[in-house]
Amino acid sequence: MNLSEKAAYLKGLADGLGLKDDTSEQKILRGAVDLLAAISEKLEDLDGEVGNICGELDTIEDDLYETDDEGGDEEDDEPEEQEGKAQYELTCPKCGAVTVVDEDTLMSQEIVCSKCGAPFDIEFGENDEDEKK
Repeated sequence: MNLSEKAAYLKGLADGLGLKDDTSEQKILRGAVDLLAAISEKLEDLDGEVGNICGELDTIEDDLYETDDEGGDEEDDEPEEQEGKAQYELTCPKCGAVTVVDEDTLMSQEIVCSKCGAPFDIEFGENDEDEKK
């Protein structure tokens, strides 16, 4: 039995007792029953809204993290091996578009965003330079 059903049951009991507004006690009981009914209705509305918000947050989280069915990330931080060459995904600092380049392009050319034409400033860390040699 949910909250509104319980509140309706109490209201039915109060009606069955023939409570009027003749005495202060009857007024208090009638008011308490009405208050419980209003609170239960509001809680059920809020519960539905929270459920909708949780569903929307799940959708946003899935889109944000782009998780696959197995619970792992589709995009790894490690470069993927495709056709024998490592591929690197670079995110444009200006427009956010993703450009994919191979290692040769990464090391030998100035790279520009394929969407907005902004140049990429690529800085190699100490470990990256050791791997480059």
